[in-house]
Amino acid sequence: MSLGPWQLVIIAVLILVLFGRGRISEMMGDFGKGISSFKKGMSEEDASGSKPTAQIEGTAKDPSPETQKTESNDKTS
Repeated sequence: MSLGPWQLVIIAVLILVLFGRGRISEMMGDFGKGISSFKKGMSEEDASGSKPTAQIEGTAKDPSPETQKTESNDKTS
């Protein structure tokens, strides 16, 4: 079962009715910004020659004072 041109037109009209012209153009603008941001990030990575490391919240190199207390207690035990 293939979609003909009339079926595609009907689907496009239904999407326009459901979402509205403004909402669709807003989504496409956000999509375009995301793509350009991705390309910029990739070109910066290529220029620097190294891959950036992602840092997850809570896994910073500087432990919090609570973590330091726990680690020092473990070492003395």
